[in-house]
Amino acid sequence: MKTSFFSLLFLLVFPFVYAQSEKEKASSTITKEKIKGHIYFLADDLLKGRDTGSDENKIAASYLANSLRSYGVKPVKQNLNNSNTENYFQEIKLQKTVPSKNFILTIDGKETQFKVPIQNKEINYSGDAIFLGYGLESDYQGKDVGKKIVLIKSGGPNISNPEEAYNLVAQKAELAKANGAVAIVEFVNTNDIIWGYIDEALNSEKLEISDKSLEKKTSHEFSYVWIKDENNSYAKSLGSKKKIKANLILGAPEKFDIISQNIIGMVEGSDPILKNEFIIYSAHYDHIGIGKPDSTGDSIYNGARDNAVGTTTVLSMAENMAKYPTKRSALFILFTGEEKGLLGSQYYVLNPVLPLNQMVYCFNSDNAGYNDTSVISVIGLSRTTAEEDIKKAATSFGLTAIEDAAPEQNLFDRSDNVWFAYSGIPAPTFSLGFRSFDGDVTKYYHQAGDEANTLDYDYLLKFFQSYVLAGRLIGNNPETPFWTKGDHYEAAGKALYGK
Repeated sequence: MKTSFFSLLFLLVFPFVYAQSEKEKASSTITKEKIKGHIYFLADDLLKGRDTGSDENKIAASYLANSLRSYGVKPVKQNLNNSNTENYFQEIKLQKTVPSKNFILTIDGKETQFKVPIQNKEINYSGDAIFLGYGLESDYQGKDVGKKIVLIKSGGPNISNPEEAYNLVAQKAELAKANGAVAIVEFVNTNDIIWGYIDEALNSEKLEISDKSLEKKTSHEFSYVWIKDENNSYAKSLGSKKKIKANLILGAPEKFDIISQNIIGMVEGSDPILKNEFIIYSAHYDHIGIGKPDSTGDSIYNGARDNAVGTTTVLSMAENMAKYPTKRSALFILFTGEEKGLLGSQYYVLNPVLPLNQMVYCFNSDNAGYNDTSVISVIGLSRTTAEEDIKKAATSFGLTAIEDAAPEQNLFDRSDNVWFAYSGIPAPTFSLGFRSFDGDVTKYYHQAGDEANTLDYDYLLKFFQSYVLAGRLIGNNPETPFWTKGDHYEAAGKALYGK
């Protein structure tokens, strides 16, 4: 009778003791001083915003690799640049494209100011132009566009937003070329804010992976320009004109080869079976470098929130795992080139150092900012079976894990996690808490004012502790995490893992 009583007591108390011990482990390696040390270094003016491929970006990479080394995190020898040397760097060859400053567009003698090249074939044209509706197949019927510039509205009859309009660019370019046009000028109905994002993305330096096997197959053998046309007022004025003259000068862009690095390390799991399954802990460490000065004259975009915080999240996890391994193994990846189009994560997924089907979860961390210090925003929280582990971890440190509060921003597909999701690996993103994508979020997002001294370190302490505990719970959970039933990426997951 006494034996049965103590056995029952043990069964009731043990889960509580276990959970408490995991919480203690999670919090034992994290202090505000360590957090500040990482963030203040990574967001220091001396690193000039950690622009991908810059010398300062390489300094950040070296700092991260040596941090992993100091914790006892091991490099992954297999397939890392085809080298058996013990290093933490996965080198990526990139090609930088600098847009030509020789870019002039006039329509009926009026020069346009707000324009970006979509496809960048060199051209020097002066002659006839023709307005052709949306530039879709039916718009060409009975029209002679040979050796003319085609002027069109963006999108289609049921497509108006720029993102969807961009998806039609390749189709419209092929139609114009097939009908003998020399270029397309497309009028984009959008406001100043959205146009600012378009201009930043398309009228500035670009990086692409230069490996021939990874190059995009989109055509650059045509001249294709977008111009801002809020409320379609410009397009409407041209629609009734029978004769239109245009002048388009677009110089060839300059191209340079550069090298950047992903930083990779691992900790082997403690369980003889589960150690063959890996949890990836990831974040990007690059930011956007030096840009337009703000009202104070500051032109260094330090990226404390985006993404020195996320980088520090992974470093905190690495230090903890090296001291207290979970049953599953841990792979730590700090990506370059996220701000240039998720380049580091794209390259990694196509060149993994370990088989992707051993990666059962990717716990990414990326941030814009926060406007609620009582919550943690997890982009894709309810999309994987690890939801309860993440919620439990946040609650343990006085926070609440919530789902994405701004689905209109499409954040799940805008960070490094998405390349792993495409591959089938469950991959949410752990982010600073926001109830809406405005206020203190947009105040600092991609702004020069995103400095280390503007952060709430009491909140960050709980934020990092929650991430580490969540990782520990997922890493020790007897059940392998997966996509929730019916998720968009469930089929890819089943194909990857042979389910």
